[in-house]
Amino acid sequence: MHCACNTINFDNFPTMVHQPHEHGDLFSRRCVLVNGPVIVGAGPSGLAVGAGLRRQGVPFVIVDRADCIASLWQNKTYDRLKLHLPKKFCQLPFFPFPPNFPEYPTKYQFVDYLESYAKKFEINPRFNESVQSAKYDESCGLWRVWTVVDDCEVEYICRWLVVATGENAEKVVPEFDGLDEFGGHVMHACDYKSGEAFEGKKVLVVGCGNSGMEVSLDLCHHNAFPSMVVRSSVHVLPRETSGKSTFELASSLMKWLPVKMVDKILLIVARCTLGNLEKYGIKRPLMGPIELKNTHGKTPVLDIGALQKIKSGKIQIVPGIKKFSSGRVELVNGENLEIDSVILATGYCSNVPSWLKENDLFSREGMPKTPFPEGWKGKSGLYSVGFTRRGLSGASFDAIRVSQDISNIWHQETKSQTNHYVTISCDRRCNK
Repeated sequence: MHCACNTINFDNFPTMVHQPHEHGDLFSRRCVLVNGPVIVGAGPSGLAVGAGLRRQGVPFVIVDRADCIASLWQNKTYDRLKLHLPKKFCQLPFFPFPPNFPEYPTKYQFVDYLESYAKKFEINPRFNESVQSAKYDESCGLWRVWTVVDDCEVEYICRWLVVATGENAEKVVPEFDGLDEFGGHVMHACDYKSGEAFEGKKVLVVGCGNSGMEVSLDLCHHNAFPSMVVRSSVHVLPRETSGKSTFELASSLMKWLPVKMVDKILLIVARCTLGNLEKYGIKRPLMGPIELKNTHGKTPVLDIGALQKIKSGKIQIVPGIKKFSSGRVELVNGENLEIDSVILATGYCSNVPSWLKENDLFSREGMPKTPFPEGWKGKSGLYSVGFTRRGLSGASFDAIRVSQDISNIWHQETKSQTNHYVTISCDRRCNK
């Protein structure tokens, strides 16, 4: 895209829109000049950055492909979901949870909290706007972000770009031999809401993380018969120990002890509380839970009742899948199971490589190349938030640093340059 347009003074226009074709085009194009960052993603990470910038008086634009804030929480989670950690570890910067909220808020309470957060800091994302591409233009020293909304293509031009789409932007759907011949109902856990529709059904749950465990537990509560595939080793920890959050215990110990020592303590606590899980088909990894989380991003399961169902036999543990056939699944141990439905609790991944055209900050997997806590800042005004593999607390940590960094630069440039002129070129019309 190339164009010739007038010189723009960024200091005088927080956001300037040029839209010459308002009628007659089935597909139009407009250019938006932003005197501040563009934030991609209106989940908790993007909202937290927006709040920090708002407090510093820095203008910004947030775009999101969905029609609401925190669309993953609102549209892609099951009804029984609660925060896995105590609320004090999950609140966003500058705004605590209401005191009447329980220790582990429900997803509905968390969404209400996020709505209040956006309202308090006057954050108004531009919804239904999907980012197609983002690239740094070295010729003018600015980011060019192309989005599509309705029948219009929008180009945002900005000094800073904040990637806040997170680790869980897209569902992961593995390929299984014969699944297309299965004939029964197959769905990803992101589309699962409740086990009500599965009453009396034999359901294969593929995956043994927190989602797989909780979906299996929910199926039990609705009188279904779940079998959970445990293909690899997994750490299972009690959510609480002696009335105190296991996560809080680990966080306290980490202030004084090395990771390996804390891991040993957690495993002793888990063994004393939960017993030996290997006899039920659940093997622990060789690496400790915290070290495994920090190095490979694999989150330990915090048990909220699924283990009791496993021990009682109401949730069957089965090994890996060899292949599917009509109404059946063959396991790697040769066993065959008759099943009615399959739920893929196989996780999520980043979608950053599909739209961000750069190779320095992010890896091919869409995660920062530099590990936490230094993976939040790249070159040329590029930032990442929500990729720490440390949940909401990690996102908040990054958001504070990102908003402060951008604010410092923005205020310095605003003070030092009374006439900050940038010449932009854009082709305004798209013939399709």
